[in-house]
Amino acid sequence: MTFNPTLQSRLPQVGTTIFTVMSALAQAHNAVNLGQGFPDFGCDPRLIDAVDAAMRAGQNQYPPMTGVPQLREAIAAKLQRLYGRAYDAGSEITITAGATQAIFTTLLAIVHPGDEAIVLEPCYDSYAPNIEMAGGVVVRVPLTPGTFRPDFERLAAALTPRTRALIINSPHNPSGTVWSLDDMQRLADLLRPTEVMLISDEVYEHMVFDGARHLSAAQWPDLAERAFIVSSFGKTYHVTGWKVGFVAAPAALSLEFRKQHQYNVFTVNTPVQHGLAAFMAEPEPYLALSDFYQQKRDLFRAGLARTPFKLLPCEGSYFQCVDYSGLSDLNDRAYCEWLTAELKVAAIPLSAFYAQGTAQRVIRFCFAKKDETLNLALERLGRL
Repeated sequence: MTFNPTLQSRLPQVGTTIFTVMSALAQAHNAVNLGQGFPDFGCDPRLIDAVDAAMRAGQNQYPPMTGVPQLREAIAAKLQRLYGRAYDAGSEITITAGATQAIFTTLLAIVHPGDEAIVLEPCYDSYAPNIEMAGGVVVRVPLTPGTFRPDFERLAAALTPRTRALIINSPHNPSGTVWSLDDMQRLADLLRPTEVMLISDEVYEHMVFDGARHLSAAQWPDLAERAFIVSSFGKTYHVTGWKVGFVAAPAALSLEFRKQHQYNVFTVNTPVQHGLAAFMAEPEPYLALSDFYQQKRDLFRAGLARTPFKLLPCEGSYFQCVDYSGLSDLNDRAYCEWLTAELKVAAIPLSAFYAQGTAQRVIRFCFAKKDETLNLALERLGRL
C-alpha cells in the first residue's frame, strides 16, 4: 500500500518566492539580473583572510549559543559609537543566522496565538509568514503610495489592545525610503503609552545617501526599551550567503529571544564570527559604504533618466523603484516577465511586497552590481 499523507499546510497561501521565480527566468533568458538583492562583486579580501585565519587557528567548533564574545563586544561598541546606546555585550547582543532568522525568532519570542502584529506594506516577504508561523494575526497598514512614507494616522488606527508587535524597516526595502527625524519621533510618541514591542529591521543602515544619516530605534530611549534592533553583516560586507546577523535588545527581551534562539538554530558559524570580529576593528569599510553605493545609485539613476521610466526617490538601501505606467498597461509581474524575456533585464514587481498586490505599476531594480553590469542593463533598457 502506498503511503499518501495529507498535510494541512501552515502556510497554504505561500508558493515559490518571486525572487526565486525571477532569478530562474533571468537565467533562462540570459538576462541581467537586477531582481534579487545581492551583489555580483566580491567582499574585501581581508575579510576572507580573517575567516581563513580563524579556521586555521582551530576556531571550528561550537561557539557560545549567544555568539562569539569578541563579535558581540565589537557590535556593542559600534552601536554606542554610532547611535549613543550602551548595549551590554553579554546580555543584550545575540548573533543570528542572518536577519531573517533574527526577525522570525523575535516573533516566536513575543507573539502568542491570537496576538496582532503590524507590518507596513510594501514589506519584505518573510514578515507576514513569520507572524503566522508564530500563531499571530497579520495587520497590514499601507505606506503612502508614491512616497512610501509612514502614515501615522493609519498606524494609530490599527493599534488595538491585541497589538503585540510592529515591524518597521528603514532604509526601506523595496522603496529605498529612509525614515526622518520627525518619523522616528512620531513613532516614539505613538508607542509610548502602549505595550507594543518594536522590531526595527535596519539591515541597510550603512546605505543612506545625500549626506543624510541612518536613524536607529536605538537612539530613542522610548523606542530602545521596547525594541529588537536587527541588522546583517551580509548586506554590510557584501557576503549575503554567509547568513550572519545580530539582534540588540534590552536584557529582559534578549532573555526571551535567546530561549527561542537556542532551540531554533542554537548557534552560528564559528570561524565567520571570529573573522567578522577581527574585521570590525577597522570601521572604514562600513563607514564608507554609503558613498560606495551612492556612486552606483547615481550612475544607475543617470542612465534610467534617459529612458521613459519615471524614477521614484531613492534615499537609501541598494534598490531603485521606477514607475512604468507611461509605457505599458501590463500588471507589474507581467511587465517584469516581458522585460526579462524581451530586453533581458530582470526586475521585481512591487506587488510581491503586498498581500493583495497593487495597481501602482512600479517595479524594483537592485543596483548592488558591478558598474559594467549596470551599464549593460542600462544599454538594454535604453531600447525602451
